[in-house]
This record gives sequence, C-alpha cells and structure tokens, in this order.
Amino acid sequence: MNGASLAFIGDAVMALYVKEHLIVSGYTKSKDLQQHSEKFLSAKGQADFVIHLLEQDYFDNDEMEIFLRGRNHKSATIPKNADVITYRLATGLEAVWGYYHLNNQTLKLEQIWEQYKKYIGQKYETISLR
Repeated sequence: MNGASLAFIGDAVMALYVKEHLIVSGYTKSKDLQQHSEKFLSAKGQADFVIHLLEQDYFDNDEMEIFLRGRNHKSATIPKNADVITYRLATGLEAVWGYYHLNNQTLKLEQIWEQYKKYIGQKYETISLR
C-alpha cells in the first residue's frame, strides 16, 4: 500500500482515538471538543511528536520504511496552517498509524497512543486531560 493510502486511514484512526478520548474524559461541549482535538490532530503537534519518536529511535526498520513512505509522498496540496516539512512529517506519522491499524497491531496502536496522549498533554499544558 502506498504512503498516501496508509496516511489516509491513519488520519481517521488517530482522529477516532482522540475524539473517543475526549468524550470519555468528559468533554461534551462542541467548542471544547473542537479546541482540544485540534491540539492532537494538528500537523504541528503530530510533527513534533514524530520528531520526538525519531530522536528515541522508536521505529523498527519496517515502521521506519512506512514512515518514510508516508513522509515522502508528494501531495498536490499543503494545508494553510502548516509548512511543507511539518505536513510531511505528520503524514509520515499518520502512515504508521494506518499501517498498525490495517495490520491489526492493536498493541502497537495502544502504545503509540499512550505516548502521544502524554506528549501532547505535556506540550500543551493548557489541556486538562481529565
């Protein structure tokens, strides 16, 4: 599967994890849900997190290949709130999430989610994760 397809499904999986977490944490107002989900789902937050993972040599060889496949995919558009490098790093991370999901690697998804949740909570201290 190509990097764009993996990132497409990975984006959806990541969004589901975030939204479910916020609902379970007690957020009910649309404004709160939107504001808090943006911290998790922004290209900037994802790119910062993936840099953190890369500094830790988190990915094995197969995962790194998936990350690079997603990161190196040439997109016709770049979101207005992210530069090209940030967007590509985020896309690489989404590709890994998609790979985990499509290969039923639930434990890996849970592990990366727990790290991501902690990282975003610390980076954006204004998020009160209930």
